[in-house]
Amino acid sequence: MPETRLLDPCEMRVLGALLEKEQTTQDQYPLTVNALIAACNQRSNRDPVTELTETQVVETLDRLGFDGLTQRRDGARVERWEHCLTRRWHLTPSRKALITQLLLRAAQTPGELRVRTERMQRFETVEDVLQKLEDLAEEPHVLVHEQERRPGQRETRWMHSLAAVDPSAPDAPDDVRPGSELEQASRDRGPSTLERLQAVESSVEELRSTTARLEEALHQLRCELGD
Repeated sequence: MPETRLLDPCEMRVLGALLEKEQTTQDQYPLTVNALIAACNQRSNRDPVTELTETQVVETLDRLGFDGLTQRRDGARVERWEHCLTRRWHLTPSRKALITQLLLRAAQTPGELRVRTERMQRFETVEDVLQKLEDLAEEPHVLVHEQERRPGQRETRWMHSLAAVDPSAPDAPDDVRPGSELEQASRDRGPSTLERLQAVESSVEELRSTTARLEEALHQLRCELGD
């Protein structure tokens, strides 16, 4: 098992979101709490879709921080958070991409993982994915495991070994199982007011970052021109 306690669904989603944004939007990482809420609750590349509140995310960050899995970024004008998993779990870029997708979507086939990690890490073949999964399943950090093929499944699926309850297991509680009534209701309702507000706040953060880079580039240009 990995050198950490097992994680609840909120903790898995928060860590998965932090890992994903570190790899796909580096200019916005570490994340503000608002940006992290939006990342946790986004409706794409998430299974199940969640509606975590600010209280849930902040309390989750505190728990993870107490265990050394997340930390605040010092010196930032706005409080930002980052994960502390790269060294702790010895994550190379390819391993990090796989763990990220497994945290965000639970059990998947090597072929699904190859497609879904494209933005984070390119794997040439499914066999490359399988080799990395097998590496992650070895001691001392058993981060993933291969599930037994179930009736009707054509391929075996891989799951991370970090969950206190396996969300894809047949006997998993309804509130954490993909395809549950709670998840379907969340999909049918469409984006909530909170989700729309969080998306706007995330966009504002991105615009501020872009503006800061443009101002810095303009300043450098003026210096070069002697203005």
